[in-house]
Amino acid sequence: MTGGHDSSLFAIEKGKGMVAYRLYATSILVSTCLVWWYRATHIPSIGEKGRWLWIGISLAEIFTGLYWIVTQFLRLNPIYRHAFPDRLSQRYSDKQLPGVDVFVCTADPTSEPPSMVNSTILSVMAYDYPSEKLNVYLSDDAGSILTFYALWEASEFAKVWLPFCRRYKIEPRSPAAYFSNIHSVPDTCCTKEWYYVKELYENMVIRINTVVKKGKVPEEVLANDNGFSKWNEGMAPKDHPSIVQILVDGMDYDAVEKDGIALPTLVYVAREKRSGQHHNFKAGAMNALIRVSSVISNSPIILNVDCDMYSNNSKCIREALCFLLDEEKGQNIAFVQYPQDFANLDSYDIYGNSLTVYNALDFPGIDGWGGSPYIGTGCFHRREALCGRPYSKDYKENWAKGVVRISDETISDMEERAKSLATCTFELDTEWGNGIGLKYGYPVEDVVTGLQIKCHGWKSAYCNPKRTAFLGLSPTTLEQCLVQYKRWSEGNLQIFLSMYNAFLVGHRKLCFGLIMCYYMYGLWATTCFPTWYYVVIPSLCFLQGIPLFPEVTSIWVLPFIYITSATYILSLAETVRFGGTIIGWWNFQRMWLIKRITSFSFATIDTALKFLGWSEMSFSITEKVTDDSSKKRYEQRIIEFGSASAYFVIIASVALLNLFCLVGGFGAFLVNKETERINKFFIQGFLCAILVVINLPVYEALFLRKDNGRLPFSVLVASLGLTMLVVFLPL
Repeated sequence: MTGGHDSSLFAIEKGKGMVAYRLYATSILVSTCLVWWYRATHIPSIGEKGRWLWIGISLAEIFTGLYWIVTQFLRLNPIYRHAFPDRLSQRYSDKQLPGVDVFVCTADPTSEPPSMVNSTILSVMAYDYPSEKLNVYLSDDAGSILTFYALWEASEFAKVWLPFCRRYKIEPRSPAAYFSNIHSVPDTCCTKEWYYVKELYENMVIRINTVVKKGKVPEEVLANDNGFSKWNEGMAPKDHPSIVQILVDGMDYDAVEKDGIALPTLVYVAREKRSGQHHNFKAGAMNALIRVSSVISNSPIILNVDCDMYSNNSKCIREALCFLLDEEKGQNIAFVQYPQDFANLDSYDIYGNSLTVYNALDFPGIDGWGGSPYIGTGCFHRREALCGRPYSKDYKENWAKGVVRISDETISDMEERAKSLATCTFELDTEWGNGIGLKYGYPVEDVVTGLQIKCHGWKSAYCNPKRTAFLGLSPTTLEQCLVQYKRWSEGNLQIFLSMYNAFLVGHRKLCFGLIMCYYMYGLWATTCFPTWYYVVIPSLCFLQGIPLFPEVTSIWVLPFIYITSATYILSLAETVRFGGTIIGWWNFQRMWLIKRITSFSFATIDTALKFLGWSEMSFSITEKVTDDSSKKRYEQRIIEFGSASAYFVIIASVALLNLFCLVGGFGAFLVNKETERINKFFIQGFLCAILVVINLPVYEALFLRKDNGRLPFSVLVASLGLTMLVVFLPL
């Protein structure tokens, strides 16, 4: 461990076991070269059956091998950072700590329930941080009065919730998460008060859900105004004026909680939306928040979180500040990124959504080359770096800066000034979305924004404390999961093919290792090509008697066996090491295959169409709600299909193709009784059998299940048609 002396606010520890890993990687590289050599020296003669199929699989293996080499940069130089918040408290009093503006973004009260947003807001309001230094902003891109109502309820409940959390050191400080996990009174709490707060919260949730269900705020609430008068019947999610409402003014002496301590400032923001005006999705919302907050609080630190990513660690701010306030090693750190973890996963992880291994190994590996990428949530920024300021060695942050209130300016005056910064025409002919704030034009605007910040000379830090900082909701249906991965892979591919390619913009600014790490994600989507080849061609060749692999008795089979067994054994060991299970690992393998042939394939196609000018960029919100029957199946660990999506037609077609090839291939062996066939086609038969086993839930959804989550009959018909078309094509 380095940098751990008393004056340092954080330490850096280099990863262990790197010698052993490099030996492993070297052995895989040597075996890969042997496979390439085998393909080159055993290619069928001109005119021989299967020659072009052999060339095709050779190209697939070359691409896979080269991509694997790129991925190794994530594992060659990992570092682990450890914050010392106790030293921060010794060095800085509460009055000396910088202000923090927390940005929470929501876009649709249907997909992102207001009660969920309410609990996330309460969790960040309850941070273990001076309340007068904390300012919470909710960006509601739908401009929904229902979401505003939930925020108003949060502002009232916070008067009880915040002192309750502080008094009993509650963790987590999301009331939804806390009361769902704690069903009886802890020994540290007063029984009467615990039940009182729990009842208040449950009643609040009932009120919010009732309002959402009715689609109307009660008249008695509207009568008291509290900002509700800013809505009228002509407003729509994509057609409404800008709204800025300060629900709690932290500088108001009357804005106090139950114990008489000031509440954090709480602000509702809905930027203007008009038809015909491009709003630039979440990036546009974030940039509007940067401007609005500049006239209300203007804190030097900005934290942004998604509306479903509640704070799970009340000391998170102090940990992040250890990296940003360290005078020796923190001056060039632009942002501190925390990992994305999920609260609704179990050990089976049927959709392979757990990012535990990525968080524990890959992100520290990227950090070792110059810092984690910005992943859009759970990130603490320097405001000036986010606004485009380049780093210089003589740079000195003014941590005391903030808005100085004009003596005669009222809250209404401040709201009006802020509203003018959230209009849909404010950014015209400006550098917003280009040189200032988050970048526009990419589905993963966060990644390209972080890349641009690094090209301005800044570094970043990745922090993964023992107590998870943020917990969110992972998709609970297969289609939600595939849509999410399509957006991620498509956005990274678009960056790779754009002027923001890491090598083009980072040449002489970023180290080669960091460029390769960006390439690993940039080329994600293109891995669909070798995957498609491997799940279709070897199985068809097994059916039609065309060998593509060495005989099982040949010495050339060894590198194939070694690469496969070594990589999967290591993958399993890493999963178990970081708290996963064998079943969870197996489900992850299934989902990784499904994502490559669906999400990554559509991402590649859509990217090609956009570059040809035949399609425009879109942004899909990941649904945070499912119906009760779908939720029950998720809890029972049953994969949810349930629609005639093109994703499912592809999945079913691949499953049926491999089943047909497996039965037909072994049937031919039984009929002809060719013992040599076992030797010659063992690898292809084994690969086909593994694909069939992986797809067992698909067969169940096609033929056995009766619930609404099964695959529809139309998918069965379409996939059977495609399968028959492919099977009877001459190779």
